[in-house]
Amino acid sequence: MGSLDGYLQALSLVAILILAPMTLHLIIHQEENTVIVFVEQEIEDEDEDDPLGRDVPQLNRTEVARIATFNIKVFGKTKMSKPDVVSQLVDTVLQYDMVAIQEIKDIDQTVPYEFLSAINNVSGDTWNMSLSPRSGMQEDDQSSQEQYAYYYNTSVFRQIGSGSLYNDSASDYFQREPYVAKFELLNVSGNSSGFDFTVFTVHTKPAAALAEIDALHTVIESYRENNTLETDLILLGDLNADCSYATAQELWESPMRMSQYHWLVHDLADTTVSSTDCAYDRIVTLDNLNGRLVGSWGIDTTITDTNVSDHYPVWFDLYR
Repeated sequence: MGSLDGYLQALSLVAILILAPMTLHLIIHQEENTVIVFVEQEIEDEDEDDPLGRDVPQLNRTEVARIATFNIKVFGKTKMSKPDVVSQLVDTVLQYDMVAIQEIKDIDQTVPYEFLSAINNVSGDTWNMSLSPRSGMQEDDQSSQEQYAYYYNTSVFRQIGSGSLYNDSASDYFQREPYVAKFELLNVSGNSSGFDFTVFTVHTKPAAALAEIDALHTVIESYRENNTLETDLILLGDLNADCSYATAQELWESPMRMSQYHWLVHDLADTTVSSTDCAYDRIVTLDNLNGRLVGSWGIDTTITDTNVSDHYPVWFDLYR
């Protein structure tokens, strides 16, 4: 019995060391079968500019804009031809106000538009899409080309300008270049809230995940230098940031773990539908997004069929 007590004490110590930078409040939302984790940063004072705040407020869904990232496994013509699968995907997207989609694989590039039509056929609001060119611009990456898309509710967001793939021609950091787009958040009346932000999404190459994650810091710094040091930036996507691709220790040593970056999805999360327990899908913000960051995020576990996807959607909230 004494050895068991010692083991439990050691295990508790490990948990404390891992979770020391944050306090985790775990709530199971039974109606939607969604795991919601409220994260409260440890701070030393009552600074009103604290990135996440001491307490995560309980807000009405209409008071927040909910943004998700979702890797839809091999999203191409075959999947789009299955009505039951498409119906589940549409229902999933409509839980949010914007969804960054990775792994769109359709050479003819018609599937993203068909999916947008499927969303608008069900939604009571009008949705639009910001679609990337096919990624993998370098010759050695073209066999792994995919598209990214931001699907968004036009009563909550307005796109500013056109999106673009990060220009990776000089360094070839990525197998699939990040897709960058800028949006304005609309208030609950559908008018300008005065807040706009830039969002980056990426699907890293598993075998090179750590190197590509490290390179994201260069991408963000380059963007800021060319855009008057803009600070309201969000990075989200399938970073393959766990398990055999990137250990917790390696991630803590990454430039993407510097103090200005807030990783809302922690290293102990599980964003995979299968039996694996890996936090591949992540959401990272630069600073506190001008006070708009609520501090709530979640993993939507309603998807149980790997024919729909092998990833769960992961989301977070912004004040409207």
